[in-house]
Amino acid sequence: MTEQPRRPIASYRTYEEAERAVDHLSDQGFPVERVAIIGHDVRLVEQVVGRMDYRRAALHGAASGALPGVLIGWLFGLVNWLDPLVSALLLALYGLIFGAVVGALFGVLLHALQGGRRDFTSLSSLQPSRYEVVADEAVADEALRLLGTLRTTGGDSTRT
Repeated sequence: MTEQPRRPIASYRTYEEAERAVDHLSDQGFPVERVAIIGHDVRLVEQVVGRMDYRRAALHGAASGALPGVLIGWLFGLVNWLDPLVSALLLALYGLIFGAVVGALFGVLLHALQGGRRDFTSLSSLQPSRYEVVADEAVADEALRLLGTLRTTGGDSTRT
């Protein structure tokens, strides 16, 4: 599959504005499968949300281990031919407990092995500085015409 040459038709500061532009094109019956939103000048932002201590490491580990424990226990319980529902629920409960305990132990162990490095929790996200709406060259002029009828809310958009 060869990609069509594309041309920028608008640039926006926020993703919501770019999304609104593509939604406007869709509302006008434009073939939006020939449009893309491209984020430029991406930066990684890591927001620190709290301190990591042994108690929190144990809680994170327990939560991470509980779900796989439940699923594995439930699957093994379904194998019982005589009473699969009761076995599945009981083994799922045992799996939950076992997974949470093992996960908590691993969480504490991994936190201790880090030796004081990275004693915080954080959430990472990628944030572009601007979003460009591009369209296939064959339909770019029509997209520009349709976007001309869209009222901008922030005044920070530019059309090319």
